[in-house]
Amino acid sequence: MLRLRSIALTGATGFIGRYLARELPKRGYQVRILLRKPSTAPFDCTSAVIGDLSRLQITKDAFTGVETVIHTAGLAHAMSGIPEDDYRSLNTEATVVLARSALAHGVRRFVFLSSVRAQSGPSSATVLTERDEPRPVDAYGRSKLAAEQGLSALDIDWLALRLPLTYGPGVKGNLARLAALAASPYPLPIGQLKARRSILSLDNLISALDCVLRVERQLRCPFLVADPEAVSVADIVTIFRHAQSRSPALLPVPPVMLRLAARALGRSEEYLRLSEPLIVSTAGLERLGWSPVVHTKEGLARFAQLQQRTA
Repeated sequence: MLRLRSIALTGATGFIGRYLARELPKRGYQVRILLRKPSTAPFDCTSAVIGDLSRLQITKDAFTGVETVIHTAGLAHAMSGIPEDDYRSLNTEATVVLARSALAHGVRRFVFLSSVRAQSGPSSATVLTERDEPRPVDAYGRSKLAAEQGLSALDIDWLALRLPLTYGPGVKGNLARLAALAASPYPLPIGQLKARRSILSLDNLISALDCVLRVERQLRCPFLVADPEAVSVADIVTIFRHAQSRSPALLPVPPVMLRLAARALGRSEEYLRLSEPLIVSTAGLERLGWSPVVHTKEGLARFAQLQQRTA
């Protein structure tokens, strides 16, 4: 089957992009980093300058010899106080401009790292599939969905990977905070937070990318991707503490009390992302031949051990 080995990568200074810039060459891919300004390309990569997402200035050398683009750059969901216009400009319009330029220079496939938030709010009572009608509820999710829709209007073979909470070396946000809490000596009041959520290790993300890059036929659609087992926040802390050879020490505080405390602290959405279910089906990717290379508990245990070593 066809394997698109020559890749242009955006966002190489970000959490996911940095990992891909390091790991893709190890898997036999030739990687060109698309940079905002002149700089030394990291790892075993060449580079080209394309400018800021808000004012792309793409030259021919950015895509010469490139077969596929992996686009990871953009505004993250965790950023607060960002106007919706900025999300639309940087996550939607810049993505379409980049893809249009890639198409004009002969690139065959455009891989967009999207988000589960393009499909759903912070929780879902049912298991999500790509066949479900997308219902984003915030500016970030709407900007990601609009980018997918913009790609679908172009005559390029595109696909979007809709990522849930993704973890690995250098991650920030909720999972990093949970790791820090798990490392503390104190019991935690989350024993009754049992709602399960899909998460994604960087190892499983790159295996999914490797899978879609092997597919010869056109794809032109989104795919949900996640670790094989959804976990609750209580599960995560238990795994973290077991990796440190400690007991979970979780207190069974009623969720209603935690919800009230989160509301008082202005952290209601953050609490929702920890306490309500959000499970995705990866059947679409599995039909392409993908299977996770790391089990959820194994991936989280490795992450906990890495956090402990680097603390």
